[in-house]
Amino acid sequence: MQVSIENLEGLARKMTVHIPSERVSEAVEKKLKDLSKTVRIDGFRPGKVPLKVVQQKFGGHVRQEVIGDVIESSYQEALIQEKVRPAGMPSIDSVSSEEKEDMSYTATFEVFPEVEELELAAIEVEKPVAEVTDKDFDAMLQKLREQRKDWKETKAAAKKGSQVMVDFEGRIDGELFEGGAGKDMPVEIGAGQMLPEFEAGLEGIKASEQKTVEVHFPEDYHGADVAGKTAEFTLKATRVSKPVLPEIDEEFAKGFGVQDGDLEKMRADIRANMEKEKNDRLKASLKNRVMSGLLEHNVIIAPSAMVAEEVKNLRAQAAQRMGQDPESIDETSLPTELFNEEATRRVQLGLLISEVIQKEKIELNQELVEAAIEEMAIAYEQPDQVRDYYRQNQQARSGIEGMVLEDQVVAHILEKGKVTEQKVSFDDLMNGNL
Repeated sequence: MQVSIENLEGLARKMTVHIPSERVSEAVEKKLKDLSKTVRIDGFRPGKVPLKVVQQKFGGHVRQEVIGDVIESSYQEALIQEKVRPAGMPSIDSVSSEEKEDMSYTATFEVFPEVEELELAAIEVEKPVAEVTDKDFDAMLQKLREQRKDWKETKAAAKKGSQVMVDFEGRIDGELFEGGAGKDMPVEIGAGQMLPEFEAGLEGIKASEQKTVEVHFPEDYHGADVAGKTAEFTLKATRVSKPVLPEIDEEFAKGFGVQDGDLEKMRADIRANMEKEKNDRLKASLKNRVMSGLLEHNVIIAPSAMVAEEVKNLRAQAAQRMGQDPESIDETSLPTELFNEEATRRVQLGLLISEVIQKEKIELNQELVEAAIEEMAIAYEQPDQVRDYYRQNQQARSGIEGMVLEDQVVAHILEKGKVTEQKVSFDDLMNGNL
């Protein structure tokens, strides 16, 4: 078997394979002999059909099967012989397979990019650090109270934080438009449920009062019929209510799963949850910064076949979030351009992470895997079932192992690179203002 490889643009390669005719003819003959032992043809006893008859009847079909088998096996042999690592499936062309002549074909594919030398020492990372202060804790308690607030009707004028039950009609150029009218709609002023001008128009209104306000719909508004237009809304308040926050007492604590209403336990649980959320956010932010640094200092080409596959995965995830069947999603509604940049980044990072693991000889730490499983398990009411699931289900465990190995890569890069601390507030961390 003769093999030659031509370098095309970027990572593309064109491999031409020549196979002696004897390999094909011998494989065809063997397959015909095997077939003659089982095939049934009128006029002949089973297993006694002459080879020539079998060849006349099935020779063409068998030869095509053999050619397919030979291409598949010889392609793998050629890759091993030439020490080539393809990224994705090949495109097979120019198949020449005339009888009694050597067979040949070309396989076009992309190869994995090579990284001559990893640059880790030049990576500079600002490591965010934060703490949960008493002020943060008090703000969280207030937020939790607000989430459980009740409403009490008032005769006072509505202000920011008030709830207004409102009847409304909207008109554009004097005409009612679809979705522009409603009755007894609860609107909390300042909550961002409606457009800012709509909510602002309710400030100062009292029950039974009526106002007219102009509301401009943004150009990117989800309703295409009204996007970029200005509507005139007639607003009538049917009721105005003020918020009533619950007291921090035993009933409040029971609402957070503290069965005996112990306030100290509730406070400890809330604080622990805040600490966990803080640590998770810090870890995610640090990992993202490390990966950005890895990409910045190590240029790598993403094979287009791998990017296309990742685009498919991202499109399917987007379809699921939209409540659509990923198999029947219309690509025009979720075009490739929406996902191409993120898909390319993911592929590049995946390749670079693999290079770091290989070149830096990073081995999976099973103790860290067990610790990760334990951390997940204790969050459930029956932790033993979670532990058993990950210990018995290798596919699920592999997912945990992959995450742990990535964490080990992050830790290794931080050891090699330059790290400085960046102090951030808990509030900024939670709101993504880093």
